[in-house]
Amino acid sequence: MPPLLEVRAIRKRFPGVIALDGVSLQADAGEVVAIIGENGAGKSTLMKILAGIYVPDEGELWMDGRPVQFRDVNDAMQAGISLIHQELNLVENLSVAANLFLGRERTVGGALRWLDRTAMRRQALALLERVGLPAPLVDVEVGRLAPGQKQLVEIARALSLQTRVLIMDEPTSSLTQRETDRLYEVIDSLRSASVTVLYISHRLAEVKRCADRVVALRDGKNAGGLSKAEIDHDAMVRLMVGRELKQYYPRSERVPRAGFPALEIRDLCYEGGPKQPINFSVRAGEIVGMAGLVGAGRTELAEAIFGIRRITQGEVRVAGKAVRIRSPQQAMAAGILLVPEDRRHHGLVLQASVGFNLSLPNLPRLSRFRLVQRAKESAVGEELRRRLRIKTPSLRQTVGLLSGGNQQKVVFGKWLARQPTVLILDEPTRGVDVGAKSEIYALMDQLAGEGVGIWMISSDMEEVLGMSDRVAVLHEGHLTGELQRAELNEEAIMRLATGGSK
Repeated sequence: MPPLLEVRAIRKRFPGVIALDGVSLQADAGEVVAIIGENGAGKSTLMKILAGIYVPDEGELWMDGRPVQFRDVNDAMQAGISLIHQELNLVENLSVAANLFLGRERTVGGALRWLDRTAMRRQALALLERVGLPAPLVDVEVGRLAPGQKQLVEIARALSLQTRVLIMDEPTSSLTQRETDRLYEVIDSLRSASVTVLYISHRLAEVKRCADRVVALRDGKNAGGLSKAEIDHDAMVRLMVGRELKQYYPRSERVPRAGFPALEIRDLCYEGGPKQPINFSVRAGEIVGMAGLVGAGRTELAEAIFGIRRITQGEVRVAGKAVRIRSPQQAMAAGILLVPEDRRHHGLVLQASVGFNLSLPNLPRLSRFRLVQRAKESAVGEELRRRLRIKTPSLRQTVGLLSGGNQQKVVFGKWLARQPTVLILDEPTRGVDVGAKSEIYALMDQLAGEGVGIWMISSDMEEVLGMSDRVAVLHEGHLTGELQRAELNEEAIMRLATGGSK
């Protein structure tokens, strides 16, 4: 019996980039195949070809032993292929039920037809139950849901189709552990129903848990594969990067600087936050991890310190001096810089060039008489590209066309020229491959060694344990405790994250 899906020597080129260079792949019915590789390896490009978003320049696609051609997304959907995008693709002012059937609304009547809301709601309830979302959410506007709930709505929408091949691109990036466990159950049920799952994830523990087989891509080419029995962390890393990753979490012999903390928060309250004041500090040369469950208020606190949310009480001090922060401009002027959780919506101008994004927050320093000095701008951009190893054909490349890891490096890079006193990193490696993660960790270690105070918000427990000199834990907006390096372990952090004590 032929494979359900077969990719034969697919090639795809973009201006200045060969995204795929003769990639082949096959998957049987009911098989979970993990596609792994560093950012820029070609994973997302391949998945978009399978979903009909891109048309390959060369090569063939086969299903059930017959060649197929997808001119657009509808062709792929009619063939039974659905793609759950890494970036959410929902209409936030519509209800969950409306989103599930958007473009495929159920109607009743004759010549004059109207929406069959009862049927859509009934089917929506069944889909929510399948992905573990509570029934009352069916009528809630998507914009009111938590990120993890939105991701599960995306999965439910894909399941509403007569899907034979389901492509999941980083499906757990916004999910809690409970929601992730529910996703595993959904995948197991799809496998039992002979649905093929192509699973893309940088979380290698997930790959080991879910995959029947692994296919690795590197630099747009096949880099090898692993059977179920061969799947382990080190083997996957070797296939992806072509080398061993030594000292994955670098820790130089850095010592936090004496004197005033780089950042100190005294008796702080902010709009939409808890009534109990927060006290927190980050010393120069220190990486302080901030842990907590989804909804604990970590991002909201960071937004208050960066001037996005209004501070209603308390004091913020930078290098011993009280500062007034009512806007991001005032925070930046004080030396506080933020790498946001959602780089695509809040960290980058996606349609602009790499060079534009790197220079945007630094224009006053790159200008004379209000005119940008292009030579200076280019020199600074090239230096940042070299230092951060940003993979791009040139600074003129549209930043939205870069891989996730390289986009994240651009977000880092635009702040480095400002020489931050405090760098707030909100989920700094979300959606980033292991190779780029290692480079980001090395950069964090280097910046801390240079005396920058780093506040790292992360839901990745290994990252928190591996990179932090000290960990502060939030529960429902309240700081429940701090753990020194010698006290760090997963159990201690989870105890505080669930409202317990040390």
